[in-house]
Amino acid sequence: MSVYPFDKEMVAVEISQPGEPDVLTMIKMSIPELSAGEILVKVAAAGVNRPDVAQRRGYYPPPAGASEIPGLEVSGTVVAVDPAVTRYAVGDQVCALIAGGGYAEYCKVHESNALPIPKGYSLLEAAALPETFFTVWVNLFQRGKLKAGETVLVHGGTSGIGTVATLLAKTFGAYVITTVGSQEKRQASLALGADISINYKTEDFVELTFQATNGRGADVIVDLIAGDYVAKNFQAAAIEGRIIQIGVQSGKAKALNLMPLLQKRLTITGSTLRSRSVEDKASIAHDLCEKVWPLLGQGKIKPKIFKTFPLSQASKAHELMESSEHIGKIMLVV
Repeated sequence: MSVYPFDKEMVAVEISQPGEPDVLTMIKMSIPELSAGEILVKVAAAGVNRPDVAQRRGYYPPPAGASEIPGLEVSGTVVAVDPAVTRYAVGDQVCALIAGGGYAEYCKVHESNALPIPKGYSLLEAAALPETFFTVWVNLFQRGKLKAGETVLVHGGTSGIGTVATLLAKTFGAYVITTVGSQEKRQASLALGADISINYKTEDFVELTFQATNGRGADVIVDLIAGDYVAKNFQAAAIEGRIIQIGVQSGKAKALNLMPLLQKRLTITGSTLRSRSVEDKASIAHDLCEKVWPLLGQGKIKPKIFKTFPLSQASKAHELMESSEHIGKIMLVV
């Protein structure tokens, strides 16, 4: 256990019961105690993500041992460390991927799942990095094996995940197609670097993906939607295509014909990040620190922050998330 330099409660946001955004309530609770290898962070900002909404609605409980407080990414200043910690010291500024507890004044994280603030970044900007960059890196590059010169189709192109997938895919030499829900979002996606952006409400993304690739299809597809998109992804994929399922916002797959899966020799994979072990997340963090953080420090990639709210207005942040009107990240300032 760590000896804390202070003795007080903290303010946090609790999910009082599963339901609508108004179930998010401010409470006072004890500051978390540290375990071996953990650091305590005084939170400056926290990201709001779709898994937080799913947890609030009762669909996505935290893994065993994790905080019941929502919030999967934070930035802030280290204020206490376990004696076994070697990477960080009190006073260091970090951003971190956590399994829960981000909507609070303080949170704890294993030192291996924290990363330094990229050069030139504010704490607010740094808090927008961990959840989306970890998720995109592990799915698009580690599992999807995206390579320079390939085509990637990104659904939800202006979501937090979609914007980061676009930025990273373009930076590493891919041709990027996104799907969006309005002309405003199309323009925003193109401005981020998408080569083509398709309005799924008025256009057929399968047809336009084939047009854009001279009939070949997408080598990699990143999908948060599911529902009837699953069958359409089979159609839009290229021979030997890889489909990465990272969300199911529209529910179960519908009218699914598996013949394209066989005929095209497709690979389908899915993953969640939250339940992965500290060691798994540490491996992803190492990759990001080596291959992506230098690009952030050089200004080659910059996350898009759409709107910030004070911690006390977490419910309003969730309302905005569920409206899908945002383009980029929604943040809480503590």
